[in-house]
Amino acid sequence: MNGRSFKVMIVVLLAMSALGGMVMAKTTKQAKAGKKCLDTAIIVVDLQGDFTITEKGSLAVEGTDATYVKSVQDATARLKAAGFPIYATQDWHPGNHASFYTNHPGKKPFEVIKLEGKDQVMWPPHCVQNSTGAKILLDEKLLKAVVKKGMDPRYDSYSGFQDDGGKETEMDNILKKAGIKKVVIYGIATDYCVKATALDAVSKGYKVIMVKNLSKGVAADTSAKAIDEMKSKGVAVTDDLDIEKLEEI
Repeated sequence: MNGRSFKVMIVVLLAMSALGGMVMAKTTKQAKAGKKCLDTAIIVVDLQGDFTITEKGSLAVEGTDATYVKSVQDATARLKAAGFPIYATQDWHPGNHASFYTNHPGKKPFEVIKLEGKDQVMWPPHCVQNSTGAKILLDEKLLKAVVKKGMDPRYDSYSGFQDDGGKETEMDNILKKAGIKKVVIYGIATDYCVKATALDAVSKGYKVIMVKNLSKGVAADTSAKAIDEMKSKGVAVTDDLDIEKLEEI
């Protein structure tokens, strides 16, 4: 082998070594990202017809037009494609639910009464079991599980983890069995079900990220207070979804 051939061989070997290092680094990074996906879950809160303007829902929240719904659908699809397990909560009320003003003669929508010793907003009937308005506005193929709530006619259930009477849903059990340590939460409504789900997730020991711009609230003032309360309890609130930065939060 002459000197020139030897130099060429050295260059080739160095190039192959560098390429191998880049491949290994990329593989290691992907493995770490995959591991993060395995212990981080997405919870889409109550993206249901009755809560949206686009479906002319009976309890439509301001800002829940077709553009908003599509933004949630698209974001959820991207998260699924990135490997994150997707869970959804679903209000699933019986027709005689205590939160419906129609079940309290003389009461009007949005009045607040005492029920079981707690303040209870009188809501228009919504998300009645097996009704069109109760349907989740996401492709079912995206969802690993749907956690129904609000089935006990005596109690409201803003949280995806438990109702106002303290009865737990299957959410915590599902997440713990899957080895989930962090949850990313967004949906409807910021000041009610999103807040309650996020705060209960914190109390259950999960690290919680709430995505502000993928959530809509009933009112601006109560939504702002809800954001402040979530932050004060340890919820990381981010304006927009950045999948690459989820593991850093």
